[in-house]
Parts: sequence; C-alpha cells; structure tokens
Amino acid sequence: MTDEPRLSAQDMIERLAPVLSPRVRIRAVTTLLAGAAGAVFVGTLWWSEPGPLPGRTHVAFALFTVFCLAWAAYGGWLLTRRVPLFATDRVIAAWIGLAASLATTALVTVVAVRRGTGVGLALAVGGVFVAVALALALRAHARRAALLRRMHELSGGEER
Repeated sequence: MTDEPRLSAQDMIERLAPVLSPRVRIRAVTTLLAGAAGAVFVGTLWWSEPGPLPGRTHVAFALFTVFCLAWAAYGGWLLTRRVPLFATDRVIAAWIGLAASLATTALVTVVAVRRGTGVGLALAVGGVFVAVALALALRAHARRAALLRRMHELSGGEER
C-alpha cells in the first residue's frame, strides 16, 4: 500500500496536463477555419450582389452568415479550453447543428411556399436533417450525462 491519500476524480483531473488532445485541437481548428471562411464567402456574395435583393434573400444571407460565425466562435472557444470538457463541446456543436437545420428548413419551406412549388420536398429533406441533428443532440447529452455520472462515482459521490 501507499501512504498517498486517495484522490478524488476532480483532483485527478486537475493534476492532468491542461491540454486538449490533438484530435480535439484539429477539430477545433478545422471548425474555426471553416466557419470563418464560410462567413467571409457568404458575406462577400451578399455584399457583391449587383442589384437590390428581395427581403427573404437578405434573411437567408444573414442566417447563413450567423451560422458560419457561430461555428467559427465554437471553434475559437474550443481552442481556448484547456480543461477536460466532459463532452460539453459535443453538446454545443449538436445544438448549433440543430438550430441551423431547423432555421434552414423553415427558410427553404417559406421560399417553396412563396414560389408555389410545393413544400413536400423541402419538408422531407429538411425533416431528415432535423432528425439527424436531433439524434446527435440526444446522443451528445447522453454521453455528457454518462461522463458526469462516472466522475461523480469516481469521486465517491462527494459534492464539489
């Protein structure tokens, strides 16, 4: 036996080197760059339109720019984290994806209704994206809950 006292899970975590894994760092950099590049691309398209645009087109450009900026902010936030995240990053990414799929589905459906082309295809495709995003959000929440439960078990059920 050792004379060293038993450490709680939180104490063990705090003793770990405060760095993210290379895989998480690559994911964060990719997300940051893709979000920033998307925002620049969509913003440039929006700004460079030669004539006046309809209101729904402005809404679409603004929506896509906001989603790109949200992904860039998420990537930047992930890069600045130097502690174990307990799948918080996955929960945040899942919510961004769900919000983007819901808003895009709503926008495409409104455009289909205004054009009179029928909403069946727009709702079907959008519904698939929303269903996948919702499934990923549920899975992310379940993973986070399992990790937090395990941390609580390892720390002996003591309160922080």
